[in-house]
Parts: sequence; structure tokens; C-alpha cells
Amino acid sequence: MNYNRRLALLREKKIEHTQAKVRAAGFIDEDDYGTVPVPEDFHWQSIPNHPNGSFYGASGWAANFKSLMEIHPVYVDPLDALAGRWSIIMPKMRKQDWLPEHDTSFLREEQLKYDIDPGIGASSHFGPDYRIGLELGWDGLLAKVRHYRGLYGPEKSEFYQAEEDVILAVQTWIHRTIAHIHELEKTEPHPGLRANLEQMAAVNEWVIGKPPRTLREACQWIAWFNMVSRTYNRDGAGGQLDALLRPYYEKDIAAGLIEDEDAIFYIACLLLNDPHYYQLGGPGPDGQDVTSHISFLILEAAHRLDSSNNLTVRVHDGLNREFFLKSVQYLFEDRKGWPRFAGDKGLVEGFMRNGYPVELARERIAVGCNWMAIPGREYTMNDCVKLNAAKVFDVAFHEMMDDTGVEPSLDELWRCFESHFNRAILCTSKGIDLHLRHQKENAPELMMNLLCHGPVEKGLDVSDGGVEYYNMCIDAVGLATVSDSFAALEQRVAIEKALTWRAIHDYLEADYTGAEGERVRLMMKSSPKYGQGGSLGDRWAERVSELFTRLMKQSPTPDGHNRIPGWFSWSRTIKYGKPVGATPNGRHAGTPISFGANPDPGFRKDSAPTAMVKAVARVQSGYGNTVPIQLELDPGLSREEGGIEKVADLIETHFKLGGTLFNINVIDAEKIREAHRDPTKYPDLVVRVTGFTAYFAALSPEFRQLVVDRIIQE
Repeated sequence: MNYNRRLALLREKKIEHTQAKVRAAGFIDEDDYGTVPVPEDFHWQSIPNHPNGSFYGASGWAANFKSLMEIHPVYVDPLDALAGRWSIIMPKMRKQDWLPEHDTSFLREEQLKYDIDPGIGASSHFGPDYRIGLELGWDGLLAKVRHYRGLYGPEKSEFYQAEEDVILAVQTWIHRTIAHIHELEKTEPHPGLRANLEQMAAVNEWVIGKPPRTLREACQWIAWFNMVSRTYNRDGAGGQLDALLRPYYEKDIAAGLIEDEDAIFYIACLLLNDPHYYQLGGPGPDGQDVTSHISFLILEAAHRLDSSNNLTVRVHDGLNREFFLKSVQYLFEDRKGWPRFAGDKGLVEGFMRNGYPVELARERIAVGCNWMAIPGREYTMNDCVKLNAAKVFDVAFHEMMDDTGVEPSLDELWRCFESHFNRAILCTSKGIDLHLRHQKENAPELMMNLLCHGPVEKGLDVSDGGVEYYNMCIDAVGLATVSDSFAALEQRVAIEKALTWRAIHDYLEADYTGAEGERVRLMMKSSPKYGQGGSLGDRWAERVSELFTRLMKQSPTPDGHNRIPGWFSWSRTIKYGKPVGATPNGRHAGTPISFGANPDPGFRKDSAPTAMVKAVARVQSGYGNTVPIQLELDPGLSREEGGIEKVADLIETHFKLGGTLFNINVIDAEKIREAHRDPTKYPDLVVRVTGFTAYFAALSPEFRQLVVDRIIQE
């Protein structure tokens, strides 16, 4: 049985697992994890260490992880190169996500008022340095923990005991999996697969303690860390995969141990094991491109796997052109929403504005949905903290209209908006400070600590001063909703005087009901929009983004932590729209707000991609975090002469203008309509929802509709 046949069977099984998970637990409006369904007879009960029935602190998390590893289902597929799959996200078994002793009620009024996702108690969302684990192995990590434990007194004994316990628990799970491999060897009838199981057992018997020596062992070690880190707290951060795997690949090739076909299969199995966020290409600290032959092999592995994944190509002036064009080719050929593209110029120059040198800025890579982080050296809370700018606008507009002492105007509305935006940012910053002061007592990063520089050495959790850099990301959401609302008010009320301020207020209060309300809604909706190019909407979008950046960068958090702004909604546009009333851009109350930093669908009749890339480039925050663009393209473009080059040029143009992250779907409009009507017809259809890819059939009908509307209108 050749590798391609094995991958086809593994892919079919993954689709079956996805369908089974939806049947068992409902639709999945988030990342396509590498989980397999939990066996029906499996049961695990968390061990509380608090009267509220939840678990907290280093000892509480370690005890629960140890308990889970002792009984977590073992999974081995004889077709696979790698052993193991995970099934359970341990934090979802907690009854309360924040330690109640650390009161958050003083923030609650403004959090609700501005619809802030504060991030308090959020786990992971930064990046590990896999090199630490690959160099030490599990036994080496254990020895490191024990060494530093001996340097400190009893005040840090709980921290070190917990770190030791989680390493031993990981080895318990691997040991149980090895035993299962040996059982399968006894009954496997296919000689080739039986030999594969024997090799799999040998690989795992080595990596259970020792650092990997070969490419297959390195892939298996990374897979184990991914599985245990996912189980521990849903972490999905990856690393610079081509640089991590290159020395193992080149050593194996030189020794004659493998050929490229073997390497492709091992890497495909790693990508199948879990769609972590990996970066390919880009500059090293010295500015030289890190692309190598294995970068091409990773692309080929993802292509042959033909499933969801989250590879990101880092585009810079020195990027290997052949590699870049190959990545765009697979974007069109496979139509699975991968790879994404990160813009080195905007990211590096932006991060340097925080006072960091260029060499460090180049090390800050794509490791998550919209995350950028220095692997193992930076704590960021990326994608955890969201500030609903549409709700801030809603509050500001109604405050102005309710204030009988002021005359409504654009200037007065802007003043109110700025004031409330600043209050929302301050409230959010206070929540971040609270999180940083107490997260170690709530949900310490026992797994990620192991692959960071400092936590084990200092005896400090990564959230508590364990690493060198703390750059706290706050994403605003609803840019197009806000900018188009300002533009509509300026056009219809201030310039044309087609409506009075009081009239538009009343129409919004009534949610544009009735025939006259609908006429007014369509009039407001047809006002100049962000993305049209030089329009009122564009000018307001730039002004709103500049305001957010200025307010964010005028000071650190009250406790002195650096704040970095971004615009990103993840997949929560439905959620963020629910508390927002009708808005002057013609949006109904409670309906979704705008997606990320994108113009609203239908912003131009031609939906010109060039207009969109220019618009989103102009609203970049400019301090090293991303303001992604999401583009939907017709697959027919690739059939045109030079179609691949045209898209590559479009991506490069966006990045030359300062863009930071480019997400693209290539999908036929009629196919997505049909799949929405009957998802069972296309169980293998993968779409890029936002920063992540997912099986379309696994999304809820409400969320599928949102994706369909975006794709159809663009």
C-alpha cells in the first residue's frame, strides 16, 4: 500500500471523525482540531480543589492533567506514520474559568456596556519554542525542572512539582500508546502495515524520553507536544516548521535513511495529527530567506493530504519566488483555503515601532489565527481580548441624542465616540492587568512553560514574569460598521440634509420598521462605503483606525504593560452584533457586524480585489500585530493566462502597502450555495472561515450563512 493510498484512507477517516463529532456534540464554529471522537464508554471526571467545584493553580491543573493522562483513550492507526490523537479539551471540564477570590465585578458594568471580551483567565495564545523540547526530549525537560527546583526554596516547590507531574503524565500517555501499538502488531494482517507499526513503536520508545534524532522522530515529538498542549488548554500555536525540521531531514538524507517521498508522508501525517499554525519561509534574524528544500516538501505534504491546515507563508523581498508561486498554485488547485500569507514588511517595521530591533522583529512569526509572537520569549494574549467598536459607536450615538444640552453633529458624535472608545480601552487594560497579576493562581501554563525561555529557570509562570517580553494585544472589531455609519450620517444628514438627526435616531430606535423605515434603511445603506476608494467611508475608516491606534499607544496599561492594537473579529461577528442596535449604515439591530478589517460585502458593485487590498492596507494599526484581509476568489481566475501571477502580485501589492496578513478562499459560488443547502453533498469541502480553516459541513447553519453571504457578495 503506497503513501498516497494511505493518505487517502486517512483523509476519509478524518472526514468520518468530523461527522461523528458533529453528531455527538453539535456544530463546530471554530478551528478544525485534530481530535478523534471520544469512545462512548469513556468517562473522566475532573478533580476539584475549590468549593465551587472547579480546579485552579499549579497543583490543581497538574493533578487533573495527570488523572486524565492515566485514562485518556489511546489511538493508533496502522496507516499513519505517527501514533496518538487527542480527544478532550481539559478546560472545558471546569465549572468556572476564573478564581472567584480575584474579583472582576468592578469591571463588569463597562465590559457589558461596551461588549468587551476581556480575556481574563484566557489560556495559551502565544508561541512555544519547539527547539527546547526537540533538543532536550522529555527526560531532558524533566532533568531541567529537577535541576532548577534544587536551586530554589520551598516557596516554589508547588510550581516545580506541578511541572514535573505534567511531564511524567505525558510519558504515561505515550507509554500506554506504545503498549497499544504492540497489541496491534500481533493482529495486523498486512505485512507492510505491520512493519510500519514496528517502526512506530521504535520511534515512540525513543521519544518517550530521548530527544529525536530523525525526521520521523522529530515529527512524532512535535505531534506529542501538540496533543498534550491541546488537551491541557487548547493551545494551537506552532512555529517555523521548515526551520525546525530541516536539520533532521538533511541528516536523514545524507545518511541514506529516507527519500523525499518518506519525508512528505511523515510531514503529511504531522499536519493531519493536528492543524497547528505553522509558518514557512520568511527572513531569519539576519534577513536571509529561510526557505529550503524542505519548505517545498511541506507544501507538497499539505497538497497530498488535501485536508484543512493552517500553514502561513511569510512574504518578504527575499522570498524564493518559485516557492511563493507554488504556494499560490496550491491555493487554487486544492481550494482548501490554505496557505495564508503574512506580510513581513508591515509586521517587522510595525513591531520595531515598539522599540525593538529589527533582528527581534524578524523572529516574531505567525503562530496562530491572527497571532504573531516571538517563540518562547513573548507573552501576548493574542486573539483573547476583543473590544466591540460597533457597540462603542452605538453607546456614543445614543448618548449624544439623549443629551438635551448639546446640538447633535458629526463633531459632537466623534467627541462622544472618542471618549467612550478611550474608556473601553482603559477598562480592557485594567482587565489585562488583573489577568497578569493572578493567572498563575488561576490557570498556569504548565505545558507551554516547558518550551519557553525563563519559566523553568526562574520558577515563574509565563504569565507572571517568566519570559522577557510582554506585549498585550487588544483587537477592535466592527470597523466597516462604524466607518460606514459615520459616512452615511455625513452624506445623508450633514451634506444632503435628507434626514435630521432626530429622524435618523427615531428610525434606528424602530429598527427601520415599516415601508418608510425600509426606504430610509436602503438610502443609508447606499451611502458611500469603506473600500470604494477615496470615499467618505474610506476616510472615516482611516480616521477610526488612527484613533484606536492613538488611544492604544498613548500609554501602557495601568500596570505598565505595552499595548499593541489590531483589528480582528475571529469568527464572532454574529455574537458581537447581537447587543448592537440598528446602525446608520443600514444594518438591522442584532444582526452581525462587519467582518474583521474587511469592507462590508457588496462595498462595490465590482467588488474589486485591488480596491479591497488598498483599503485594508490603509487601516493597518502599524505596531506589529495583524489587521488581516479576507478575500474570496473565483477558481476560474487561475485558468486565465497568468492567473497565478496576478494573485501573487495582488498579495505582494497589499504587503508593499503595509498589509500584515492575507486570508484567501478560492471557491465556486454555486458550489458553496449547494453545500449550504445540503452539506452532506460536500463532506470534504474546506473553507477558510477567518484565521482558521474548517469543514464547511461542520459549521452551524447560522455561521454557514454568514460565510456564504460573504463569498457570494464578493
